[in-house]
Amino acid sequence: MQHQVKIRKQNIALIIGTIILGFPLILYGWLHFIRPPRTAEQRELFQGIIYQRIARVTPRPVLIHIISIDLTAPGVKPFVTPGASVLKTDTETIAKTIPEFVNELKLQLAINGSYFYPFREATPWDYYPQTNDTANVLGQLISNSKTYSSVEPKWNVLCFTANNQVQIPGGEECPAGTVHGIAGAEILIQRGKTQSKIDNKDKPYPRVAAAVDKEGKKLWLVLVDGKQPLYSEGLTKTELTKFITEFGAYTALNLDGGGSTTLAISTPNGAKLLNAPIHTKLPMVARPVANHLGFYANPTQK
Repeated sequence: MQHQVKIRKQNIALIIGTIILGFPLILYGWLHFIRPPRTAEQRELFQGIIYQRIARVTPRPVLIHIISIDLTAPGVKPFVTPGASVLKTDTETIAKTIPEFVNELKLQLAINGSYFYPFREATPWDYYPQTNDTANVLGQLISNSKTYSSVEPKWNVLCFTANNQVQIPGGEECPAGTVHGIAGAEILIQRGKTQSKIDNKDKPYPRVAAAVDKEGKKLWLVLVDGKQPLYSEGLTKTELTKFITEFGAYTALNLDGGGSTTLAISTPNGAKLLNAPIHTKLPMVARPVANHLGFYANPTQK
């Protein structure tokens, strides 16, 4: 009898050990399973905001997400992460994930914004910044007409005026009267002409870009999933630029990409990811980032 009890305890311990060891694999598989499907889709998310998903197989598997925003539509208003009033020395903002930003500010949609520092990504539990950690934005940051991060060389800006016009002026500083502004890296398209040059280090990668029309009344947000073999391996900057020229953008700016690449929208059950971000090598895990570009909008008309 004691022998049977001992065997039973050993079996229970074996089962528990197997579950514990197998859980990470189960979780990893589940995260892959819940990624957006590699199928084409187009729908109106909110008044004036259209979402499109494009799946391509050449030159490699890639999934592209496009948000088209009519800035003249009733209710559409941009909103950029404000800096905090009290922060540690030499820091400017408090990091949040995109879903957290959408939920806390009651926005309808948001993406990640500027490049930032400090940054570290070692393991799923060892990374910086984490939610509510402080960070610095690279380039100018303006929220509600207040500047929280100063102009820095080579960090070009995307700027919104009080009357909802948008522009990428082709410099590091937003013009007077800017209500919201964020900084990106290089200009991809300027006045309809491609600006990016062939770079041997230009590898496929998760990408984010903002593009505008000539009148400053329409904004496109383009997000490319990447670093996920057979699902979406990303685009080079050259390929991203070529893709943006296909829908007639007048000017385009490269924003922070990589594991920061995230798109989320509001739903009755809270914020929902529309793309497949990859943070600490885990898909569908959103990275806390230093600043965000969000939008308020009205519900679709039924």
